[in-house]
Amino acid sequence: MEYRQLGRTGIHVSALCLGTMTFGEQNSEAEAHAQLDRALTAGINLIDTAEMYPVPPRPETQGRTESYIGSWLAKRGQRDRVILASKVAGPADWLPYLRDGAPRLNQHHIEAALDASLRRLQTDYIDIYQLHWPERSTNYFGQLGYQHQPDDHSIPIEETLGVLDKLVQAGKIRHIGVSNETPWGLMRYLQLAETNDLPRAVSIQNPYNLLNRSFEVGLAEIAQREACGLLAYSPLAFGVLSGKYLDGVRPTGARLTLFERFTRYSNPEAEHATQAYVALAREHAVDPAQMALAWVTSRPFVTSNIIGATTLQQLEIDLASLQLKLSPELEAGIEAIHTRQPNPSP
Repeated sequence: MEYRQLGRTGIHVSALCLGTMTFGEQNSEAEAHAQLDRALTAGINLIDTAEMYPVPPRPETQGRTESYIGSWLAKRGQRDRVILASKVAGPADWLPYLRDGAPRLNQHHIEAALDASLRRLQTDYIDIYQLHWPERSTNYFGQLGYQHQPDDHSIPIEETLGVLDKLVQAGKIRHIGVSNETPWGLMRYLQLAETNDLPRAVSIQNPYNLLNRSFEVGLAEIAQREACGLLAYSPLAFGVLSGKYLDGVRPTGARLTLFERFTRYSNPEAEHATQAYVALAREHAVDPAQMALAWVTSRPFVTSNIIGATTLQQLEIDLASLQLKLSPELEAGIEAIHTRQPNPSP
């Protein structure tokens, strides 16, 4: 396993991170524990979760992912070997059951969310506590066409950072991170932290894959210049880049088969690009999923690549991507496809 420095901290995290949003929906507690065991054995020390998981979110399952991780930590006694990352949800009218139905990034909500996560995780602290999406009105989750709303009554970023500072001082969290952020948002968090002696974000968790390279516009430069590296999520674009959904195929038990709401990477242009990437991988005698993962992991602004699996067999394929070194010819082929069909799933 390769390890990389987390921001400007002295912590080093594995180049692959285990994502857990299937725990409690597509994966049972026993299956979740088996994945965590295998990840730890492989050298993965970064585990990512969130208060709203599993996905798709439902009131009946909310928090179950953290509970499964917590029972594993209690059973295995491996807390000191794990860098645990979780997230607090921001405003979301589509989560009417979360807290009092109107989650915000203020003191009341952040403290309530964190205390609940700590109970479920059966731990005294979280290593990286991330803001799952912005408080303010902006573009994320694939939205385009920014519409400015100067009077959206969002919680000021400095207020949110002040709350997080108190929680760092209390020892409940070690570091903070942002997620689904824009270049303006990330720089604002960093600027306010520097000028007001508040916690500095050590990471940004945004989508990044062969079908969505929008992180490269603006955010990649910030990630490197400011030592706030990317925790890349959806590196396989919901599994689409494995090629298993091509030509309308819907394998039994697969995410896009079970949950038709996930359409971000299933538009016609994404399908055409995926066909090209899969063909390129096979031309070079490599597994398409491993090629897609190895490409993300090898980007210089990526701190860790968040892999996810519903079976141990899938997890083994993901882990093996670390051994794949992309040839210059394969890299050139990837760039040629991207030039023809750039970012079909922003």
